[in-house]
Amino acid sequence: MKTFRFVDLFAGIGGIRLGFERTGAVCVWSNDYDEKCAVTYNANFGEGALTVRDIREVRSSEIPDFDILAAGFPCQPFSIAGVSKKKALGMPHGFEDKTQGTLFHEIVRILREKKPEAYFLENVRNLERHDRGRTFEVIRESLEGLGYSFYYAVINARLLVPQNRERIYMIGFRNRKIDFRFPPIPKLNPKLADILEENVPQKYTLTDHMWEYLQKYAEKHRAKGNGFGFGLADPEGYARTLSARYYKDGSEILIPQPGRNPRRLTPRECARLQGFPDSFKIPVSDAQAYKQFGNSVAVPVVEILAKEVIRTLREKPLRTEPYLVQRKLV
Repeated sequence: MKTFRFVDLFAGIGGIRLGFERTGAVCVWSNDYDEKCAVTYNANFGEGALTVRDIREVRSSEIPDFDILAAGFPCQPFSIAGVSKKKALGMPHGFEDKTQGTLFHEIVRILREKKPEAYFLENVRNLERHDRGRTFEVIRESLEGLGYSFYYAVINARLLVPQNRERIYMIGFRNRKIDFRFPPIPKLNPKLADILEENVPQKYTLTDHMWEYLQKYAEKHRAKGNGFGFGLADPEGYARTLSARYYKDGSEILIPQPGRNPRRLTPRECARLQGFPDSFKIPVSDAQAYKQFGNSVAVPVVEILAKEVIRTLREKPLRTEPYLVQRKLV
């Protein structure tokens, strides 16, 4: 049975890698420009596992051959100025022109030059509406312009982890005759209490000054009719979306403590909130850990989707109807 090889681009701390490795796939190359992420990545996957370089400076020939390109790429606006100028001059142009200067352009470049069997991309849900939908349309057209199919789904990880986290996943195959269907996500609906630690150090409890500030800040915005403020989480429910800004004050997810000020999540709780195992090492400061887990993916979602991608590549089911972009909201 073939072992599928993948690359982990814009890898962060390796959430996508974890999900794919659980399917038996092998990571042959990883890249990110963030040296702090490299500390965490290398502590968990081996010294030197992450290549810390600007992807724009990496030649495709330096990347080992692989079957699947996986990436949680940053979203950037695309300029149409260059394309408009070429149209006016009667010069040929393509979708690649629209992505010039963006990091997504590097994905297009590597797909074009390495020609893997499939890609797996993850981004924030808002990508679908970014720049009035134009950014998403350019991404779809660019990938289809390379000859790949394009399927996408908006999936909420709260079915698998106790966090309201909607993300968009884009999957495609170089053989456009291959049929793909997003798999159902099991409705486990875990509770926030399931991931909370016992005997949490005092340093995670808000000081009187910080707690008073957050309450006054929330009251000020309530008076203005705004919804800004802290989020006191229900341990029997699920948390708000964990974000990279959590390191600032933890206000979006606060854990109530009877008779005491509420507290922030610990870094280990943030890891659990994203579905990382307790064996995952956290070798960085709390502030860096909050940023890294806030920027990461929900590992169990990636694992379920990765298994379906691998299954599809193995079985190569063929479509019985014309190719259409498939969208799913979970």
